[in-house]
Amino acid sequence: MTSTFATIDSPLGRIELTSDGEALTFLSIEGVEGSPHGRLQHGGRPGSADAVITQATQELGEYFAGTRHDFDVPVKLIGTPFQQAIWHELLAIPYGGHASYGDLATRAGNPKAARAVGGAVGSNPVPIIVPCHRILAGNNKLTGYSGGSGVPTKIQLLELEGIEYR
Repeated sequence: MTSTFATIDSPLGRIELTSDGEALTFLSIEGVEGSPHGRLQHGGRPGSADAVITQATQELGEYFAGTRHDFDVPVKLIGTPFQQAIWHELLAIPYGGHASYGDLATRAGNPKAARAVGGAVGSNPVPIIVPCHRILAGNNKLTGYSGGSGVPTKIQLLELEGIEYR
């Protein structure tokens, strides 16, 4: 199956979307220059949108406008069984809600795996749509973020959704 990509503008900066024609397979948020995060796989070239990317673009626009709380665009998440379980749990966190790494570890059936959960969350291939930004430390403190410019990007997403953090 071939993949298609397109780069779009957003309030977070440029976002690159990749599709296999049936589902969104990758979303990357560009970071500010010098940031170790947020490299666009195709260098920010415009690409060309297929139906999946067109749908994702529309839904992301609605999300950033505050009119969409749930995404309908299909996603294909390729990873280990543990990663898949964690990403599935991320999808269960509602708009405006949050969870901790420990919460996700418990929900995935391994309460002592909070550190491994952090690795799975950080390797989420479709951030925003699979809402890894909704994960905070157990005391509601900010933790890292691997998309865009890192923690500043996470703060933008948390504030958009009205999620309180310390």
